[in-house]
Amino acid sequence: MSAVPHEPLSQAEVLLEGFLALDTPEGFRAELIEGEIVVTPPPDGDHEDYISVIMKQVIRHARTDMDFSGNKGLKLRSGGGCPKNHVIPDGTFAPTELRLYRGADPWMPCEGVALVVEVTSSKPAADRTGKRHCYARGPVPLYLLVDREESSVTLFSDPQGDDYRQHCTIPFGKPIRLPEPFALDLETEPFI
Repeated sequence: MSAVPHEPLSQAEVLLEGFLALDTPEGFRAELIEGEIVVTPPPDGDHEDYISVIMKQVIRHARTDMDFSGNKGLKLRSGGGCPKNHVIPDGTFAPTELRLYRGADPWMPCEGVALVVEVTSSKPAADRTGKRHCYARGPVPLYLLVDREESSVTLFSDPQGDDYRQHCTIPFGKPIRLPEPFALDLETEPFI
C-alpha cells in the first residue's frame, strides 16, 4: 500500500477545522469571527429580555410576515486571509414566505436573511466591530445592535464590502425606524 501525498493545509483551513471540531460546554456557543474563535457563556436574563421585546414587536407589527430564529448559525464571507466566518446572531429574521429555516443546516448561508440582531454582553467589541463587518460582507441588509453599555440602539444598513454605509444610533427610550420589509418603529422604551 502506498501513501497518498496530501497538500498541506493552509492556516485558515486548520483554523476552520479546529473550530468545527470544538465541543463547547452546554449553553456556551463558539463563533469564528474574522479569524478568531470566540466562545461566549450563556446570556443573562436582561439580554434575553431585549431579544424578546424586539422579536414580539417585529412579529406583531412588521409589514411583511417574519420568521425568527434565536442563535441560528450563519456562514458568512471571509475577510482577507481569514476562513469563512461562522457567526451566531442573537436573533435572525427572514420573510415567512421564504421558509428559510426549514431544512436548514446548523450553519446556513445568509441569503434571504432580512435582519440580524445582537445584544452586547461579555464581549461587546465583537458585536460592535467584528460581527458588523461579517454581516456587511454577508451581505445581511440590516444589522440591529443593542448596546447595553452605551444604552443605545444602532441600525446599520446599506452593506457594501466590509461595512455598512449607513447607520442610525438612538438612545434607549426613543423609537428607531426599521425600513422595508419591516416598515415599523421599534420601541426601545422597554430597554430602560
